[in-house]
Amino acid sequence: MKLAFLVQPVENIKESLKFYRDQLGFEEAWREGDHTVALKMPGTDVQLMIEDDEVDLPPGGLFVVDSVDQYFEENKEILTFVQEPMDIPPGRYAIFKDVSSNVIRILDFTKEK
Repeated sequence: MKLAFLVQPVENIKESLKFYRDQLGFEEAWREGDHTVALKMPGTDVQLMIEDDEVDLPPGGLFVVDSVDQYFEENKEILTFVQEPMDIPPGRYAIFKDVSSNVIRILDFTKEK
């Protein structure tokens, strides 16, 4: 697993983008539709991803794995998944909780290979 993004769920993507970009000085790296924007964080390869699709979930890390489906199959009996593997534009995505109920998001880039 490699940390790729810090995910920050937001209620209003436009207002949040203004805050992170205009007030904090982050640069927009990319966006996916009207619900997700990634921002470059100075001095790191990790990006901040703001999105308004998962406002009911807390912020947390998004980690890249080789295969979300394989990770799910190998761990579904020992981890608590709150989102089973699903398709998103770059690949597959899932969410599980750690022992303190923090969410851990995983992603693979299988659609980009």
